[in-house]
Amino acid sequence: MLSRIAAHVVPFFGRLTVTSDPGARVEPGSIFVVNHTSLADPALVLAALRRRLSVEPVLLATSGLWRIPVLGRALTREGHVPVHRNSARAAAALDHAAVALASGRHVMLYAEGRIPPRRDAAENPPETFRTGLARLARATGAPVVPIGQAGARRITSGGRAKQLAGVLTAPVRRPGLHVHIGAPLHLPDDVAAATELAHGAVTAAWRAAAGALGELAALAGEGPRREG
Repeated sequence: MLSRIAAHVVPFFGRLTVTSDPGARVEPGSIFVVNHTSLADPALVLAALRRRLSVEPVLLATSGLWRIPVLGRALTREGHVPVHRNSARAAAALDHAAVALASGRHVMLYAEGRIPPRRDAAENPPETFRTGLARLARATGAPVVPIGQAGARRITSGGRAKQLAGVLTAPVRRPGLHVHIGAPLHLPDDVAAATELAHGAVTAAWRAAAGALGELAALAGEGPRREG
């Protein structure tokens, strides 16, 4: 349901385009790893995956979404996985993701673990990855598909007032939005090496997406950074 809703709603807020690497393909039980920049980017990527690959992945998302009455019930019904960040229950999300992968479903996650605490609407390279992706890939042997998205911050970014203003004005502004799907890779067993490899692949996919929108950070070849 979420993917179908995203596919219908996202075009209302902006002009979504999707590209992929020549070798991009999706095997059953693949992990999609995406750069995280905005509250809006899950919808962009879900819409792009449904349009380009006809897939509707299980989403690993912050547990706070499950406290929203109607949305929480829908997330549970569709098998999406809550992530209880900074708690003893956080690791359980990887166990649930592994079960979904074993059943042949795709899983989509954000290895950065947070939205950058910036107030501007510009693009920047992905922040440092946490190790959950590498550990999940090692435990399941699942292929990893790097995905880069850009433009979500043109819909919503910054503080609450700015985010609300962005959502309300997006249908009029119709900002450019772009998702780039990279070729799948199998990560090495070493967690540090796997995390670095995945980060590089997602950064390359982000650079393709941001470059398609003419974002300066991508065109200038700016390196990754973590703020806050």
